[in-house]
Amino acid sequence: MSERIFTSPAKYIQGKNSINNIGSYVKEIGSKAAVIADEVVWDIAGHQVVDALKKNNIDATEILFNGESSEEEFERISQEAKKAGATIIIGVGGGKTLDTSKAIADTLNASTVIVPTAASADAPTSALSVVYSKEGAFEGYRFYNRNPDLIVLDTKIIAAAPPRLLASGIADAMATWIEARAVIRNGGPNQVGGRTTLAAEAIAKRCEEVLFEYGHLAYESAKVNAATPALEQVVEANTLLSGLGFESGGLAAAHAIHNGFTALDGDIHHLSHGEKVAFGTLVQLTLENRSLEEIEHYIDFYTSLDLPVTLEDIKLKDAKREDIVKVAEAANVNEETIHNGFDVTVEEIVDAIYAADQYAKAYKQKNNL
Repeated sequence: MSERIFTSPAKYIQGKNSINNIGSYVKEIGSKAAVIADEVVWDIAGHQVVDALKKNNIDATEILFNGESSEEEFERISQEAKKAGATIIIGVGGGKTLDTSKAIADTLNASTVIVPTAASADAPTSALSVVYSKEGAFEGYRFYNRNPDLIVLDTKIIAAAPPRLLASGIADAMATWIEARAVIRNGGPNQVGGRTTLAAEAIAKRCEEVLFEYGHLAYESAKVNAATPALEQVVEANTLLSGLGFESGGLAAAHAIHNGFTALDGDIHHLSHGEKVAFGTLVQLTLENRSLEEIEHYIDFYTSLDLPVTLEDIKLKDAKREDIVKVAEAANVNEETIHNGFDVTVEEIVDAIYAADQYAKAYKQKNNL
């Protein structure tokens, strides 16, 4: 592996009321679309997208997403979109809807348009989908030959989303630089099988800087549904900077730990992707033998955004050791991203999970949290 590889979407558009202009952008791509959204999102933005498309003479078929980015859902929706003759697949909603839309577009060799309704994850820009079982257990990744053709973020809609979703996106994005630097340090591959470019390294690092600088302001803005300049900065960091940074920079232990958690049953599945990544990030910092000062810097930031930092916070207070071993085993399988930056044993991962939990508990106790 000697080639440096950088990948990105063709066009990214972000701003207040951007969704109203989506028809003018999509008509440059084609004239027959399938729009995919779940039951809730249809009322938030789905119908608005369809109306904007029709004003530009674009035929739009509405397809209901059932909630899980599974192979079964990919097959079902692919058949519906194919029957409609769609040459453009437009996903509107959260991460699993968007991942499903990318899978459908790849299956049908159609163009991909992504319309996030929250800045809750960095999935929108990437050329991959995370695949889960019908029950919600992590199964793996699907990789595609190209990134989405168009991403449109309406920050007025995103500002109206629950603040918890923005905080979740911040947690997901905070892992970007931490994981990328581990990949760079250990010479591991990025998510497109190459070495990390200087551009990806710079983007990943800037992502973290923006989040530390504007994260609190954006979170408070979201509490009053205000699309402030700070919110705009964080939406871009959560989506574009993190998306480019993780894909062209690389993933490591933080996301592998997240994936390991999907091996468990119970209330942990009620947590968002980013909330589980937040704890996974602390585990990675522990594996890296980072200083107390650095680890507490992240714990302080996460807790100020009401993000989970202990096993109790992620609904695993009563988890038995064999459960944590199961998480570590799933995080350390051969195909997991932990190997991009680390050579560790299951036992070392288990110890890091317990240690990260204890570090956060001690921080909370010290600060009366």
